[in-house]
Amino acid sequence: MNRQNDEISLKDLLEKGKEWYAYLLSQWKVILLAAVVGSALGLTYSFIKKPIYTATLSFALEDEKSGGGGLGSALGLASSLGLDLGGGGGSVFTGANLTELFKSRAMVEKTLLSPVVKDGKIISLAEMYIQNQGWREKWNATPQFKTIQFLPDAKRKYFTRAHDSILGVIYDNLSKSGLAVAQKDKKIAIITIDVNSTNELFSKYFTEALVKEVSDFYVATKSKKARLNMDILERQTDSIRRELNGAITGVAVANDNTFMLNPALNVRRAPSARRQVDVQANTAILTELVKQTELAKVTLRKETPLIQVIDRPILPLSKEKFGKAKGLLLGGILASFFVMLALIFRRIIKNI
Repeated sequence: MNRQNDEISLKDLLEKGKEWYAYLLSQWKVILLAAVVGSALGLTYSFIKKPIYTATLSFALEDEKSGGGGLGSALGLASSLGLDLGGGGGSVFTGANLTELFKSRAMVEKTLLSPVVKDGKIISLAEMYIQNQGWREKWNATPQFKTIQFLPDAKRKYFTRAHDSILGVIYDNLSKSGLAVAQKDKKIAIITIDVNSTNELFSKYFTEALVKEVSDFYVATKSKKARLNMDILERQTDSIRRELNGAITGVAVANDNTFMLNPALNVRRAPSARRQVDVQANTAILTELVKQTELAKVTLRKETPLIQVIDRPILPLSKEKFGKAKGLLLGGILASFFVMLALIFRRIIKNI
C-alpha cells in the first residue's frame, strides 16, 4: 500500500528558495523604487524629528530612624550574601515606594505649577511645556481652551475640567516616556532621575523642581509626628510661662496689700500664700516642659531625613538626535522589507 509522504526534503526547500529568490529578483525595480522612497522618507523624518534632551539628577537619602538597628544590620548582611528578605516594606517611603512617589500625579502636577523664568517672564512649567508643544496655536480656534492659563503656584482647587484634562495629558506624556526614576542597586541608597523632552531648559527645570517638591513632601511627612509633638510642647510651655509670670505678679501685689499689716491678722496673708504655691507649681511644670521641649527638638532633628543632591543637570544636556544616515538606511531597509512581503503575499494569493 502506497503511503503519501508529506515530508519536504532539503532539496525541495532549496529549489523553493531559488524560485522565490528569482521572483523577487525579477521585481527589483519595484523593490529599488520602494527603497528610494523609504530613504527619502527617512531623511525627511530626520529633519523633522526634534532632538531629545535628557536631564539626569542623582541624590542620596539618609534617614537615621529607618536604620533598624540590629535588624538593619542583619538585612544588610543577608543582602550582601545575595538573599532578599524583603525588609523594605516597613516605611511608607522606602525603596520602590519612594521611586513611585516621584512618578505620582500629585507630585508631577505640583512640579508643573512651579515658577520658572523664560525670556524674562515668570511662567509655570506647564505653560512652558504647552508652548514647546505648540498647543497654543491649535487652541486659538477653540474657545474652550483659548483662555486657559496655568499661572505659577496656582491653587489646584480653582481649576476647571479643562485644566484637569490638559494636566492629565501632560502627566501621561511625561510618565510614559519622559520621566524615569530608578535605584540602580538595593545596596546603594542613591536614586537617579532622568527627564526626557524636546526642550533642553524644560528638562533641566522640571528635574530640579520635581526633586524639590518630593523632598519637601518627604521631609514634612516623615517628621510630621515629631513636629506636631514639638509644637504642642512649645504651646504648653508658653502657656505655663504666662501663668508663672501672672503668679509672680500676684505674689507681689498680695505682698504690697499686706505691707505693715498687723501680725495678728493672718487671714489677710492667705492670698499671698496661695499665689506663692502657684509660683512653685508652675515653676516645676515649666522646668519639666522645657526639658521635654528640648528633647522633642532633638527627636525632630533625628527623625528629619536628609536628602543630599549629588549630581545636578548641567547645560548643555546630553542630546539624542535621529541622524540623517540612520534615516536613509533605516527608511530604505524597512520600505524594501515591507514591499517584498507585499509581493510574496500577492503571489501566494494569486496561486491559490
